[in-house]
Amino acid sequence: MELVTLAHGSGGTESAKLIKDLFFSYFNNDILCTQSDASLINPIPGVLAVTTDSFVVTPLFFPGGDIGKLAVCGTINDLSVSGATPLYLTAGFIIEEGFNMCPLEKIVYSMAKVSKLANVKIIAGDTKVVEKGKCDGMYINTTGFGVVEKYAPNHKLTAGDQIIVSGSLGDHGACIMSKRDMLTFESRLTSDCAPLHEVTEVILNASSNVRVMRDPTRGGLATTLNELIENTDKSMLIYEDRLPIKEEVRSFCDLLGLDPLYVANEGKLVCIVSQEDSLKVLKAIQNHPLSKDAAIIGEVTDNRSNKVYLKTYLGATKRLPMATGELLPRIC
Repeated sequence: MELVTLAHGSGGTESAKLIKDLFFSYFNNDILCTQSDASLINPIPGVLAVTTDSFVVTPLFFPGGDIGKLAVCGTINDLSVSGATPLYLTAGFIIEEGFNMCPLEKIVYSMAKVSKLANVKIIAGDTKVVEKGKCDGMYINTTGFGVVEKYAPNHKLTAGDQIIVSGSLGDHGACIMSKRDMLTFESRLTSDCAPLHEVTEVILNASSNVRVMRDPTRGGLATTLNELIENTDKSMLIYEDRLPIKEEVRSFCDLLGLDPLYVANEGKLVCIVSQEDSLKVLKAIQNHPLSKDAAIIGEVTDNRSNKVYLKTYLGATKRLPMATGELLPRIC
């Protein structure tokens, strides 16, 4: 492909060439390539799950991924933790004038690669070019469609239910922050960006007593747990000595005055499951490479204060409130 840049108002032959040589080439499937104004899909048996998200991460490329991989994984994960099998995606691109074709092709390739891995088809999309300086390179919007074929988590929390995380916390947010222009030191931090459809399938096959699954993205684990108990009469207690946090992430967060429990993840999930099935679920997902470091970190309690608490290394108990504002902007 030629190394060209996009111009504002691109259209006609140039637009057609971009669609044919890039998007149709990488996203090639029977539905997309009909080139209709709307994609027609056959009826889907089961409960339809739909999610949408927009991705404005900066920088666009980072260790472990890029905005394209992030967009596809994020949408697949929202479907998967809802108990759905991801089937289709749409993708809308807002691209800044002057953006080079070479990084655009890398981003589209990443999207195609992850979609194929998850057996998901990108069936519709759009591209708009805006004036230079209007969108910081590129934004991507995605909508995902999936189907609940078996059963979805029932969201009914019971005292004694166990809280499981599928792996190390804070990797993505710490990685993105370490690559911002204001920080110049080298680090080994890598984003955990990954599709979780196989992990959620393992969980649902291991237990019919899954209360809820959620991917702790913006706001991290602490914010996600607060959201889960928001409309219940339960509380949660997690244990500091059980939390899987990499030393590099902990050190980086200490340096910036951040708490890893409020830092975003893009390839981890939280699962709350009945006490009797918790070890079965834990052992099952530890056999998957994306969740080999999974751990039971706490439990649901009958404390009607409706709060999340942390038992520290020293044995003290402190509250973990909902995050106020966005601690780390532009991380997804």
